[in-house]
Amino acid sequence: PSGPRGASSRAWLPSGGGGRAFIRGGNTRAPCCCRAAAGGSAAQCGGADDDNGGVVTRRGVFGAVVLGVSSSALCLQAALDAVAGGLPPEEKPKLCDAACEAELENLPMVTTESGLQYKDIKVGQGPSPPIGFQVAANCIAMVPNGQIFDSSLEKGQPYIFRVGAGQVIKGLDEGILSMKVGGLRRLYIPGQLAFPKGLTSAPGRPRVAPSSPVVFDVNLLFVPGLDDDE
Repeated sequence: PSGPRGASSRAWLPSGGGGRAFIRGGNTRAPCCCRAAAGGSAAQCGGADDDNGGVVTRRGVFGAVVLGVSSSALCLQAALDAVAGGLPPEEKPKLCDAACEAELENLPMVTTESGLQYKDIKVGQGPSPPIGFQVAANCIAMVPNGQIFDSSLEKGQPYIFRVGAGQVIKGLDEGILSMKVGGLRRLYIPGQLAFPKGLTSAPGRPRVAPSSPVVFDVNLLFVPGLDDDE
């Protein structure tokens, strides 16, 4: 199984210019839950796809993330990122707002054999990702008190990684495998499935203690090769 044609495998390797990632508890600075995109840089702002009447397609977003191609969707999110940088944590972009948080109390909790727990906020209607396939997902990672330590929304682009390949922490790898495209899930990840070495604090980012539990909100956007644009 593979990603879209033309995508470089180098997009999955840590770059030498600050694009190294927090893979399973590393200490370098970059996205904590998956590898950085090629070059470690965000996509530039640009216009909509004229061939699609201004509609940004899923394939277009995937190409923009991997190859650094501009898209109006990423331009909008980059603006959100700039605004978010000066906002207190409770006002930063989230996948689950206050109403969603209240509704979580009424949702059933699922516990797996590994100790991972999750609640489905929204069950998707698309396919589930087979092991070895790439996925594109928005992720917001929090310590148990709700402080955000990593967010794809603030970075302006979804995270892309290959499921079941050890490219992300174990809890995220397991939790996304049973999701369906379009779904939104909250993962309650126990310490043994999170960051064994922990993560150091940084401006605007709380410390994650070694082998401490973390919480992830995950929105599975699409699975290239299974969920191609119609």
